[in-house]
Amino acid sequence: MRKHSFLLAALLALLVCVPGYAQTRSVKGNVKFAADGEPVLGGYVIVEGSKPVIGTTTDIDGNFQLDNLPASAKFLIVSFVGCKDERVAIAPEVKVVLKDDNEVLEGVVVTGMQQVDRRLFTGSSTKLNADDTKISGLSDVSRSLEGRVAGVSVQNVSGTFGTAPKIRVRGATSIYGSSKPLWVVDGVIMEDVVEVDAESLSSGDANTLISSAIAGLNSDDIESFDILKDGSATSIYGARAMAGVIVVTTKKGRSGHSSISYSGEYTMRLKPRYSTFNIMNSQDQMSVYQELQQKGYLAYAGTANASTSGVYGKMYQLLTQYDETSGQFGLANTAEAKAAYLRAAEYRNTDWFDLLFNYSVQHNHSVSMSGGTDKGNYYASLSVMEDPGWTMQSQVQRFTGNLNATHRIFENLSLNIISNAAYRKQRAPGTLSSTIDAVNGEVKRDFDINPYSYALNTSRTLDPNEFYTRNYAPFNIFHELENNFIDIDVTNIRFQGELKYKPIPKVELAVLGAAKYTASARQHHILDDSNQALAYRTAPTSAIRNNNPYLYTDPDDPFALPEIILPYGGIYERNDNKMFGWDFRATAS
Repeated sequence: MRKHSFLLAALLALLVCVPGYAQTRSVKGNVKFAADGEPVLGGYVIVEGSKPVIGTTTDIDGNFQLDNLPASAKFLIVSFVGCKDERVAIAPEVKVVLKDDNEVLEGVVVTGMQQVDRRLFTGSSTKLNADDTKISGLSDVSRSLEGRVAGVSVQNVSGTFGTAPKIRVRGATSIYGSSKPLWVVDGVIMEDVVEVDAESLSSGDANTLISSAIAGLNSDDIESFDILKDGSATSIYGARAMAGVIVVTTKKGRSGHSSISYSGEYTMRLKPRYSTFNIMNSQDQMSVYQELQQKGYLAYAGTANASTSGVYGKMYQLLTQYDETSGQFGLANTAEAKAAYLRAAEYRNTDWFDLLFNYSVQHNHSVSMSGGTDKGNYYASLSVMEDPGWTMQSQVQRFTGNLNATHRIFENLSLNIISNAAYRKQRAPGTLSSTIDAVNGEVKRDFDINPYSYALNTSRTLDPNEFYTRNYAPFNIFHELENNFIDIDVTNIRFQGELKYKPIPKVELAVLGAAKYTASARQHHILDDSNQALAYRTAPTSAIRNNNPYLYTDPDDPFALPEIILPYGGIYERNDNKMFGWDFRATAS
């Protein structure tokens, strides 16, 4: 009886196990690209929901096979870098076609020469989607990289449009060459119209206003950034890439998808406030001036003939300024009158930030059109940016146009054409190049009228409607900004074409040619009534004549008196920079 029971139990167990083995199955398949019908090598094929994961990869012909699949397996997920995932039902034999996914960016590295599978790229790189880096109200795309990539330092040294930020990709300094990264846009190296070394970017010199190589790019036209960090970039671009490479890829049209897009931005800046800084108010400053005056440091003789003076200098001028019409002096030489004048300055507390800055609204408009078929695609855009200026004399207008078109002439031959044009018209406060005192290391700039610097460093005891002494000549910041300014015109044009040919599968030959033209005109207007022009002809007293550095002294005659070199009129200075370049490249991959 026990023997029969054992045999019966064994038979039941066998009956239970046999259906389980009968339900396992196999699947074979082939994976191809939808764009060109080429087989997919290295594509991933996994069973949906399997734990542990059941899967395989496609071979050189795009074939794959999975055996012993459980009965619960219903679907396969097929994926490849740069393509959309496909979900197909399990059958004895399946055929899968993968379509391109223009939104997939993380799987490839764009070196500017070619696109490389991230798994095959041996260098250090970081890819950023332009949508993730875009900052509203920021028109210069180079500034949008700040804080986005580990190991990449971005310092915005100036708020003026056109000034390139100080970017460090590989270390902080270099004793052998420039530490500025190389910019590559759609495979073409972008050159600066003027060479400004990295340390001079923060100098405030006029050249820095045209130092950004990509100031003419519209941020809405950018698809992605690839930052090549290590020395492998030098094997592609040579020694110029020793400080790293930033590769910019612009947008293209998508096959089977047409769209018209509009983007509009309005940005208002807030005024700086003195509460942000630890600066004395007018009462604190006057208490210091009064103590200096009591100790003899603000005596009449020294202050009246000083190159720069404020409240006390103006008071001494009024005491000696006689008006023949009224028969009175500008200020009565009495203790009461002088005390009242100084008391008014003590409670003046001028807010230079409020007077020099304004709540301007910057607006940026961009219209783009894109589309495509199996024969080609296109992307075109126009944009305009207008900034009335955060401060006086800081207006900017920029216009850009972009076209990116690809046409498939034959199945194995395609042509890509990219054209880009930008025009910028800008006005900025007049500025001269800075100088460095080799003895004490002090950085100085003659006739500096930067509004931010002026508001930060000027006494709040001054009356904004009065003229004080600066550079031995009358000076008022508002009057000077109206009579001392720089006009900038920058034109950028780029045209490139690339022909790609596939003689056999998996082999691509490409020829790229590009023409670049950049022209900039910088006109510095110093009108005859400006402080800078007046300084070159100010010599009312012998003391001022002997000390005014803007008068000419004959170096060969030690007894010669300083002479006025600009008896009337102003100064007009124009600097033109033009650059025309050709790029040609042939590659095989």
